[in-house]
Amino acid sequence: MPYLFTSESVSEGHPDKVADQISDALIDNFLAYDLNSKVACETLVTTGQVVLAGEVKSEAYLDVQDIAREVIRKIGYTKSEYMFEANSCGIFSAIHEQSPDINQGVDRSKPEEQGAGDQGMMFGYATRETENYMPLALDLAHKLLIELANLRREGKEIGYLRPDAKSQVTIEYSDDNQPIRIDTIVISTQHDDFAKDQEMLDKIKADMINILIPRVKAKLKPELQALFNDKITYHINPTGKFVIGGPHGDTGLTGRKIIVDTYGGKGAHGGGAFSGKDPSKVDRSAAYATRHIAKNLVAAGVCDEVLVQVSYAIGVAKPCGVFVDTYGTAKVGLNDGEIARKVEEIFDLRPYAIEQRLKLRSPIYGETAAYGHMGRDNQVVTKVFNKGKKTEKQVEVELFTWEKLDYVEKVKSAFGI
Repeated sequence: MPYLFTSESVSEGHPDKVADQISDALIDNFLAYDLNSKVACETLVTTGQVVLAGEVKSEAYLDVQDIAREVIRKIGYTKSEYMFEANSCGIFSAIHEQSPDINQGVDRSKPEEQGAGDQGMMFGYATRETENYMPLALDLAHKLLIELANLRREGKEIGYLRPDAKSQVTIEYSDDNQPIRIDTIVISTQHDDFAKDQEMLDKIKADMINILIPRVKAKLKPELQALFNDKITYHINPTGKFVIGGPHGDTGLTGRKIIVDTYGGKGAHGGGAFSGKDPSKVDRSAAYATRHIAKNLVAAGVCDEVLVQVSYAIGVAKPCGVFVDTYGTAKVGLNDGEIARKVEEIFDLRPYAIEQRLKLRSPIYGETAAYGHMGRDNQVVTKVFNKGKKTEKQVEVELFTWEKLDYVEKVKSAFGI
């Protein structure tokens, strides 16, 4: 019997994502000036206020207020009527030195023996459903908000948009798990107060359906364009007007959008957030490593869909265990336990090995903090820190290394494909 599956996304202007982006900007700046920095920082944003808290061990000294303001400015909170504005918001820092009790479990005389920064279990997932091996509902939810942000910044076709927004996509699947059609699209976007309530709502709904949706659809492959139909149920700003938003409308906190950050409810999530953590924290690095494994397994033809779990004890390098679930889609004549053992042989899952393989001790995290950490484009870019100041520094980095299909041949060889 056909079934429905739903995923959501939030924009870069959503208060939780504002917090994530500030936390990851701090990570990037610490790593840009000291690659050995150990950082765990949280951000809270609310009406006219930003609170920074956390633990740091680093040789770098940062102007954390300036970094936070630059992030807020880049997102688009630049008007006083938003009640949260880059130049005027108060910023309080309660960042202090990392606990030596935690650090002693991580640092080792031999780098390769580096212990995990915390206990826990992390998951990676991949599916053939899309070109980037991501769940389709989440991929479309992200694309809607990325295009909405493009429209906001262009300010031509739609001039009333504000930074805060959410999306949700529900897809109908067939019995054999193939997407049939898009059933429902939900978009809630913050906006200027530009007319009477009903007039505003009618205008916003018309613009989302007649401007946003066609722009998103035009960038998709024909088979995905075919999922759009004239029976889609649209809920556009379903609660009514959405003028008050962002950190003024809701308090934002680092790490509250972990399902948006990963797979939209498909697969599983270990519970640990990513943003604000340096790569010694396996909540982040091992989640990237398991995504890398899952994507390469599917791309190599081992299976059509897979969930990979790894778990750690704090201060211990060797994982407690590796688990694989191919959802009955394996094509290699092995059960999931046997596949898991081969995964352990192919991929070194000690924290230091993950950092080295995926080039994680680089300032690459700001780009992950909105529109998902997975399914993104691997690319090399040059990033500039403290632009125009005496301490300006340019760093060439490789983004989203965990999205590379660089282990496909090794996987094929190991599985005899």
